[in-house]
Amino acid sequence: MGTDADADAGPHVRGDASRTDAPSRTGAPGRTGVSARGGALARIGQPLRTPAFRWWFGAQVLSASGAMTQTVALSWLVLQRTHSAWWLGVVTIVTWVPLLLLGPWTGALADRADRRRILIATQAASVLLGLTLALLAPLRPPLPVLLLPTFLGGVVTAFDAPARQVYVVDLVGAGRIAGAVSLYEVTMNASRVLGPALGGVLLGTVGAWACFLANALAYVPPLAVLLAVRPAAVTPAPAARAPRVRGAVRDGLRYVRADPPIRACLPIAAASGTLFNLGVALPVFASRALHLGGGGYGALMAAFGLGALPGAVLAAGGGDPTGRQVRRLALATALLTLLLAGSPNPPVAFAAVAAAGFAGIRFVTAANTLVQLRSTDAVRGRVMAAWSMALPGTLPVTGLLVSAAVQLGGPRAGLLLSAAALAATTLLGWRALRDGT
Repeated sequence: MGTDADADAGPHVRGDASRTDAPSRTGAPGRTGVSARGGALARIGQPLRTPAFRWWFGAQVLSASGAMTQTVALSWLVLQRTHSAWWLGVVTIVTWVPLLLLGPWTGALADRADRRRILIATQAASVLLGLTLALLAPLRPPLPVLLLPTFLGGVVTAFDAPARQVYVVDLVGAGRIAGAVSLYEVTMNASRVLGPALGGVLLGTVGAWACFLANALAYVPPLAVLLAVRPAAVTPAPAARAPRVRGAVRDGLRYVRADPPIRACLPIAAASGTLFNLGVALPVFASRALHLGGGGYGALMAAFGLGALPGAVLAAGGGDPTGRQVRRLALATALLTLLLAGSPNPPVAFAAVAAAGFAGIRFVTAANTLVQLRSTDAVRGRVMAAWSMALPGTLPVTGLLVSAAVQLGGPRAGLLLSAAALAATTLLGWRALRDGT
C-alpha cells in the first residue's frame, strides 16, 4: 500500500502496453539502447514520456509518503505504550503476514485480471482504513483493536503489491521496465524523506492520529488518477491476459525455481527485510543507543531516505542490471549496515544510515529490475508476487528475528543481524548471480 511515451495528452491516453520488446523466456531483456543514445537523463525520462505514468508517478510520491508517515506514528505509538521491541515485531506480523500467505494467489489474479480495477479497490480501502486509525488513536483502545485495521491493511496490500508491480508495465511497456522500476524506487525513497519528516512534526505537535489522517488523505490522488485513466489505456485486452487455469500458482513457482538469478535474488531480498523493516530495529536503536526522542527517530528515518533518493536516481539512469552488480551492491549494503550498528554517536549514525540507504536502494532496485526483466508477460504477476512475498512479505519473520535480537542482545543487535543475514544470503547466491543479465 503506499507503496509504481505518448504525445502530451491528458490522463485519458493509450499506454505503451502494445510494445513487443518484452524479455524472452531465456531471460534476455528487451534492450532499448537508451544509454547509448541519450545517456542517463534520457533513460530516466523515457517512462515519464507516458502521460499516464507521469500522473501515476506524482501520485505515488504522495501515497508512499503518507504510508511512511503512518509507519513512523504506529511504531512510535506502540513503543511508547508497551516499551517492548516484541510488540514492534507484532506490528510487523499483522502488517505483512497476509502478503506472505496470500501472495501466490493474488499474483495469479494480477496475471489474469484488470490491474486498474484491483488498484482502485485497494486505494479506496486504504483511505477507509487510514480514517479508521485516525478515529481510534485518540481513544487509546487496547492494542489488538488498534492493530485490527493494520491487519486489514495487510490483506489489502496482498492484492495491491503484485498488481502495482505489473501495472507499471501496463503503463510504459516491457521495454522500459528498468527505468520505470527505478523511478518507482525514487518515489519510495522520496517518501522516506517526506514521510518521516512529516511524521516527526505531527507526532511532536498534534499527535499520532494526525499521521493516520495524513496517510488516508494521501491515497486520494492515486485513486483519482486510476479513475481518470480509461481501462483500455493501461490494461491488456482480455484475450492477452493469462487464462484462469488450474495449477497457475504452481506454474509460477516452478518458473521462479527454474531461473537461477531469480531464485538467488528472492532470498537476498528477504534477508534485506531485516534492514528495510526500519520500524523494528531503528526506534529502539534511536531511543536506547543514541538517546533520541520521537523527532530524532523520524530524522534518522528521513536520513535513510535522503541517502536512498540519489541511489534510486542513479539506478534509474544506469544500464540494465546484471547479477554481478546485484551481488556487489548487496555486500556493500551489508558492510554499511555493520557500520551503522557500531555508530558511537548520532552524527556518525546519520551518515551511516544515509550511506546504507544509498547502497541498499541501488541493490534492491537492481535486483527487482533483474527479476522483472527475466520474466515473461504471461507469468510476470506471479513472479512479482513471489518478489513481494520475499520483500516485504517475509517481514513478519524477519521482524520477529530482529525484535528477538534487540530484546536479547540490545539495541544494536538488530542491525548486526541485518548485516549478517544480507551478507550470508548474498554469498549463498553468488554463483547463481555470476551470469545473470
